[in-house]
Amino acid sequence: MALRTEAESWLGSKGTDQWSDPETGAKAITKWRGSIDEGRAWVVESASGAILATVSRGPVDRDFWTDDDHPESALYLYKLIVGRSAAGRRLGERIVDWTSRLAAMEGRDWVRIDTWRTNTGLHSYYERLGFDHVRTEAPSHRRSGWLAQRPVRVLSLPETPLAVGQAVGESHRPGAVPGARGPSVGQEPAAAPEV
Repeated sequence: MALRTEAESWLGSKGTDQWSDPETGAKAITKWRGSIDEGRAWVVESASGAILATVSRGPVDRDFWTDDDHPESALYLYKLIVGRSAAGRRLGERIVDWTSRLAAMEGRDWVRIDTWRTNTGLHSYYERLGFDHVRTEAPSHRRSGWLAQRPVRVLSLPETPLAVGQAVGESHRPGAVPGARGPSVGQEPAAAPEV
């Protein structure tokens, strides 16, 4: 939650209205807490245990994705937040790659996102990572709706994958490298560098 608060301030300083509305923000945080409670959220930590980033996955958002999109063919990435202390280290790219590997292990074809409609800088960021804009939806009760997807085979930084560390509440595995922590998702390459 501290990462979210920090991101809200940073986004405001960049001139975007993303996450600036208290009413929609409260709803989003309640939904995010549900993701955390259901084990669909991960954190990335440094070797010293500092939380650097978070990412969540969610169910198909039916405000945006339809049956014609074959929703079961994708992993839906939500709430990717990198702390300002880790800015400039390409951690966001590595997290997106990690979700691509997870989606591939599950037999999915795509990683999909919906982002804030007015945050064109964020749209450009995801397009640089290989996401293709699918369409923009604008339901009256939502501020996000810029939809994009990337094939799971596309990786931005294949030579520097994140490792999966311990699940919350478990002890460290011998030789585990700090990285993404959360529900177990399978074995990642053992040679992953520390973040």
